[in-house]
Formats: sequence, structure tokens, C-alpha cells
Amino acid sequence: MGKLDLYTDKHLNQLRHLEDGLADKAVCSLLLEKELLSGINSWQEIPDSLPDIFPPAVKNYFEFFLKDHPHKEAPFIREAQFFFEKYSSMILSLLGFYSLPYTYAFGDGAEVLVRSRKIVENPGERLAETALFVLECYRPGAFESDKRVLMVLAKVRLIHAMSRHFIKKHAVDWDQSWGRPINQEDLLSTNLTFSLLISRGIQKSNHSISSKEREMLLAYWGLVGYYLGIDTKFWPASNKEAFELEKIIRKRHLKKSIAGKVLLHSLLNFYRKNLFRPELSPFLENILQYYLGEEISRILELNASQKLPEFFLKNLNKFSPFSQSAGNSTFHSIYKEFLTNTQKALGVEVGINLPMPRK
Repeated sequence: MGKLDLYTDKHLNQLRHLEDGLADKAVCSLLLEKELLSGINSWQEIPDSLPDIFPPAVKNYFEFFLKDHPHKEAPFIREAQFFFEKYSSMILSLLGFYSLPYTYAFGDGAEVLVRSRKIVENPGERLAETALFVLECYRPGAFESDKRVLMVLAKVRLIHAMSRHFIKKHAVDWDQSWGRPINQEDLLSTNLTFSLLISRGIQKSNHSISSKEREMLLAYWGLVGYYLGIDTKFWPASNKEAFELEKIIRKRHLKKSIAGKVLLHSLLNFYRKNLFRPELSPFLENILQYYLGEEISRILELNASQKLPEFFLKNLNKFSPFSQSAGNSTFHSIYKEFLTNTQKALGVEVGINLPMPRK
């Protein structure tokens, strides 16, 4: 049965109360010595020799990233990076049309997201940061010769831990029935949006994707998940396992919520006012409904009043939220164009950095 025996309410209920001890301990130490945060933000790579001033919990955290990962020189690493170059524009489009709004339909997890002012007030920056994170994960040489991805993943994992810390400390309205904020089940679900959902989205966009390519993406995001602190014992190794894991999480948590509506409304307003070509605006909810499907669209109360023209369905990969062209063939040209377009659209340079708490 492989991992299918793990995908039960009993096991997933346990995961809702598990967080990430390594990162959480590091954040507790960092928040006592906030001046260390700006230094970490200045790093492009994790130094082989960590500063002596680092507290033990912070040293332990970064030393984890300096160890060899369990898939060293595995062929799926380069295969996934080549795959991204082939489908980059479509993948970046699917993040905005499918992966991100999908998360809003899961009521308990949406409660974490809605408590981030940036997501509600600056959804464009949030979407751009997510896209930048994906780009960094697919950087050629990542997890092998290029170590910059480890710095990005270390920051993202700490950002998760900081969010947990501040929600538990300041969110007096947090309902314990939602589980711990950014718990292990929610991390698994989010990782599926970058792997399983991208595979589904490519197929929905009338492009073929093989079973082998689907499992390659699962393996790649399993490696990403390893560095993000996910208990990889639960990460699916096969298409069947991924299907069953998403199915049970959907059954457990798909529900209407005020948080989900707030998040979707914010995202749609951003799309309408800022980045999309005018001809897309009347069909925006149709596009989301097409990818998300009937069940999730009903939960999010999408109002698709017009039929999606066939032209849009065939060319959605050309309508990236950040006007990414479909003609780029190298990662570096894709990356450069993305940074240029996001800065033009948002008026700020997009980056992945640890938030600096107020003194």
C-alpha cells in the first residue's frame, strides 16, 4: 500500500498539531537578538562557517541546510529544472489562476493567510514573492552546484515559523479547532499546490504531461519540502498517493469561510486594477472557475457569468499575471524578465526576506 495507509483522519489530525521544532526554536532565539535578522537577509548563500555570535538554536538551524540532502545527484533534479524551462510561462500563470486561489477554499488554512496584512492589502506582492520562490526553486543547478536555493528555503521556513510565533502571541481570536498555525498538514497541502496542481493545470491547459513527469514533479517538491521542514514520511511518492492525499485533505477542510472570501476578493481586485490585459477582465472569474472546478468554485462563490472563449483556453499560458512572455527559452531570461515586469507593475523590487519586527 505504500504511504496510502498514512492518509487517514487519525494521522492527519495528529499532523494538525505538529509544527516545525527546528525553525520554531531558531525564531525564538532570533527574536531575542533582532539585529541578526538583517544580517541573514543580506546573505545570498548560507556561509560554510556560521558566525560565532549565533545562538545554538540558530546555528543548529542553518547547519541542517549545510548537510547533504537525501537525493544527491538524483536525475529528477535536473529533469525538473529542464521541465520548468519548457513550461515556465504556464507554471507562473497557474500559480495565480489555480494554486493560490485553491488555498483560499480551505477554511482553517485561510485563517492563517488572512492574518497577514501583506496578503490582504498587497496581494500582488504576495503573488510575486510566491512566483519568485518557485523561480528560485527551479534555478539551474539548484540542490547541486548552486546553493542559493538553500538560502531562499531557509528564509521561507523561518518566515513560516515567525508567522506561527506572531499568530500564537498576538491573534487572540485564533480558534484551537483550526489546529496549530502552519501545521504539518497545511504544509503538505501547500506543497501539493506546487506539484500535483501544476500537473493538473498543465493538462487542463490542453498540454500533455506524462505519468513520469508528474512523479518527477512530486519527487522534486518532496526535496523542496524536506528543506521546508515537512515530514517527508507523509509526502507522496506516486501519482496515486498524491491523488489520495489531496482527496482526503479536500474532504477534511474544504469549506466556506469569511477569510477565504476576503482573500479571493483582494486577489480579484488586484488582477482587475493592475496587471491584466483589458480583454481578460470580463472572463477572470471564468478562468479561475475553469481551473478550480465546480466544487471549489462553489465554495469560493465565484460568479462566472460568461462562457470562457476557446481562444483564452488555448492561450492562457500567455497571460501570466506578470506579463511573462511565452517565448523565453532559458531560465536566466525568464528570471530577468520576471524581475523587470514585477518591479514595473508593483513599483517595488520583489525579494524574499525575513520581516523585521518593530522594536
